[in-house]
Amino acid sequence: METHHFETLRTARYHMLGDAQRSAEVWYLLHGYGQSAADMLSASSALASGERLLVAPEGLSRFYLRAGTGPVGASWMTREDREQEIRDCLRWLDGLAEHLRGSLGARRSVVLGFSQGAAAAWRWALLGSSKLERLIAWGGAVPSDLDVGRHADRLRALQVHIVRGANDATYDAQALERDRERLAGIGVAVDTPGFQGGHRLDDALLRQLSGAPPAQ
Repeated sequence: METHHFETLRTARYHMLGDAQRSAEVWYLLHGYGQSAADMLSASSALASGERLLVAPEGLSRFYLRAGTGPVGASWMTREDREQEIRDCLRWLDGLAEHLRGSLGARRSVVLGFSQGAAAAWRWALLGSSKLERLIAWGGAVPSDLDVGRHADRLRALQVHIVRGANDATYDAQALERDRERLAGIGVAVDTPGFQGGHRLDDALLRQLSGAPPAQ
């Protein structure tokens, strides 16, 4: 059996929240495994602001969450045909960022990836062609196959945050420490804010990271 690849056009989906013309910055929100872009946007609603445009792209691989029926979620990639899926993901995110720059002009850009979306965010920030100012990896590890040393200069130009909930069993304290040590080894300091919770986003910490005042 011979395996071949053929590039074909397909339509990707994203959701936006905010005033596109007024916004000073764009936040790209990358969902976790089995979520949808709409799920991620809803979970990140604490970031909503008149000066912040929230953009939630959706992974290209959708599937039924319950044995061929019921709700539909999406994935950024699997281990199958891995390298090609990574390239497709980068092409999709870079294409979206270029499209928005064309319609909105230059904006300060932040990527926040949750769980599997954190791995996608790391890859986009280091391997993509888009200019990003901040990377927030929430509840997900630095991909083990990503050569961070090769991209140390690019990492140092980023404001990097790694977020973990105190009770997150998916991304545990040992994994966070390994990532912190791995980055420290190439001279990259990261901010590691936390919160009292599990494998989820946290409204108060989202507001803190955005620079917004606490909710009253």
